[in-house]
Amino acid sequence: MLEVDSEAATSLFRVLSSETRVLILSLLSHNVMNVAELTAALDLPHSTVSLNIKQLVEAGLLQVEYVPGSHGTQKLISKKYDEVLVRLPGVAVEAAQDVVEIRMPIGNYRQIEAVPTCGIASDTRYIGTIDDPRSFFEPEHVFAQILWFRSGFVEYAFPNNVPFASRLTRLELSAELCSEAPNYDLDWPSDITLWINDIEVGTWVSPADFGGGPARLTPSWWHTDQTTHGLLKTWTVTPEGSFIDAQPLSEVLIGQVEQPGRTHLTVRLGVKPDARNVGGLNLFGRKFGNHAQDLIMRLHYAFPDDQRPALLR
Repeated sequence: MLEVDSEAATSLFRVLSSETRVLILSLLSHNVMNVAELTAALDLPHSTVSLNIKQLVEAGLLQVEYVPGSHGTQKLISKKYDEVLVRLPGVAVEAAQDVVEIRMPIGNYRQIEAVPTCGIASDTRYIGTIDDPRSFFEPEHVFAQILWFRSGFVEYAFPNNVPFASRLTRLELSAELCSEAPNYDLDWPSDITLWINDIEVGTWVSPADFGGGPARLTPSWWHTDQTTHGLLKTWTVTPEGSFIDAQPLSEVLIGQVEQPGRTHLTVRLGVKPDARNVGGLNLFGRKFGNHAQDLIMRLHYAFPDDQRPALLR
């Protein structure tokens, strides 16, 4: 349920006054669709459909998820709410902090440097050749559900979807990951570092490369004497500092990683060649390991009072 004040309702109803936009919401009631599918279903120009989707996203009624497609990355559109609750004047409301959530497939990286042992696989087969860094540049890499390397890094470009004129108040990055040893090793520490927009946020020491038995999402063809799962970790950058799973990590502040107006946020996970524990990295997608999720970034934002869009006031 979306809850709005009466002041915001007028603008929201204006967004909902379009027959095309209402039809888009109807089409998405029980399905997730891409722009091409919506364009075909509506029998309208692509530009018209894209504009109406943009207005619904800005109103907070739709969300966009980036997933691998047959010709690169595609955007999947889904409906966020089934109901709208309008509070009439006179009701005291505590302003809720807004948030954008972005899910990034692990194979949709922008750059990678991998030192063997290394490899990449989908949920159905290996991609390329094990321990050959060239395999990370095979066209099928967008379908990866697990990737691993002894040292190096993998880098992603997350779209900066926070509204214009807003400021970041909190950034969260969630991923399932662990160390990388030959086969697996339950006593194999690795110093895994996160960078946001080239700022080093902090390092988590993974205790092990987990394997030896099936995980919840382990494909049937994958041998359990190999890595099978990791740990779900969440890095958080706030105005007070940076944390991992709510534990203090570094003094990096949200203002240091924020770059207003930039089209994307650069996210890099890696193991430094001079780290104390050069124990590699395994990264898991939503069809591998124990957690059915891709990389997830949550961008919390707020507006200065005089710059908040009318729809959100």
